[in-house]
Amino acid sequence: MSILVNKDSKVVVQGITGREGGNHARAMKAFGTQVVAGVTPGKGGQDFEGTPVYNSVQEAVDQQGANVSIIFVPPAGAADAVLEAAHASVPLIILITEGVPTVDMMKAVQEVNALNERSRQDGGEGIRLIGGNCPGLVSSGEAKVGIMPNSIYADKGRIGLISRSGTLTYEAGKLLQLAGLGTSTTVGIGGDPVIGTTFADVLPLFEADPDTDAIVVIGEIGGADEEAAAEYIKNNMKKPVVAFISGRSAPAGKRMGHAGAIIMGNIGTPESKLAAFKDANVPVADTMPEIIELVKKALGK
Repeated sequence: MSILVNKDSKVVVQGITGREGGNHARAMKAFGTQVVAGVTPGKGGQDFEGTPVYNSVQEAVDQQGANVSIIFVPPAGAADAVLEAAHASVPLIILITEGVPTVDMMKAVQEVNALNERSRQDGGEGIRLIGGNCPGLVSSGEAKVGIMPNSIYADKGRIGLISRSGTLTYEAGKLLQLAGLGTSTTVGIGGDPVIGTTFADVLPLFEADPDTDAIVVIGEIGGADEEAAAEYIKNNMKKPVVAFISGRSAPAGKRMGHAGAIIMGNIGTPESKLAAFKDANVPVADTMPEIIELVKKALGK
């Protein structure tokens, strides 16, 4: 069992005929993911290396049964691409694009949340958006819907991984692999100020997953997502959780890498995040390699 994606997931790539969409569609197929369709308006009827291309997501859903969408669309059109997938009732939408205007993302997230609520009320699966500005997700050994390096996630492990940072996702995945622990599912939630899915949204999925024994949360300065995660862990989690906070030496008011990684006043400080995790009895690693030590300790290894 995996969370969010597995070997049965049927993926449509929005923007498959572009350079990024095409390259990552190839890598996903090489991983073993079922990439069943691509979408590029105006190029319907073509195919991309054997994968049919449609003019709309609705056609990909109707013709190929697509139930996961990954979006490689430039920032100006990315929010519209999200809404197209949401209105086609795709249950899981992953937005890779970085630099989507914040006001566009706010509107898109609001509308996706409304559609999700309506879908659930009607007895559907709901609609979940992950990202933007994220590396996607991968259930090791089963399916990758994202831009992570294939080799790190080839073999199934039992550690769930959630991260705001793309590159730290890969580093943590590699360290867990080298330590013989490996990952069950890895979810990159994205580093923008407005994202569709938070740590606290993913944690209950790992808590319920019988193939996940412990969870690693990689946060960073800025925003209050880590504090919300700590609160959820404190009140709801039985499985051990280990955390890491990047950017702890960043000066207040200076954006560090991600648009969401900025401390404003007392919001988003490393101190507030560390205090929240301490209150939830979540050990916080000072370095990336220390994550492994803390996970092993949590598992009694």
